[in-house]
Amino acid sequence: MKLICRTCHLEISKEVRELPDVSLLNHEDAQDYIPEGFYIIDDNKMHLDLRDAIIINLKDLVNSKRHSNRSRLNGCCGMDGLDGRNRLCLRNHEIGTEKSDCWMAHFIALDPEMVQFE
Repeated sequence: MKLICRTCHLEISKEVRELPDVSLLNHEDAQDYIPEGFYIIDDNKMHLDLRDAIIINLKDLVNSKRHSNRSRLNGCCGMDGLDGRNRLCLRNHEIGTEKSDCWMAHFIALDPEMVQFE
């Protein structure tokens, strides 16, 4: 399956499938949280303030860009995602929050109200 922007239907992910074994998740700082090619539905284990976020590897994200509002792009070595959605589809619709700072595992949490599976 691929994920698309609900507003404009632009593909925003490569092919992903549900991760069959959550023991494959990596909580180490500055490393990929989820393997490439997979997704999980967050049950608030990542404390995201985003109910049922769809989490994928940043390398599986396509047709997206950083938010134009620079106040949402905080972090020291990457983006910490603490200031709201910081990723847009290429047509400027907010799709989710990138977490890529040095003190956290790296992933993107896609908002299920803004994206859908196709």
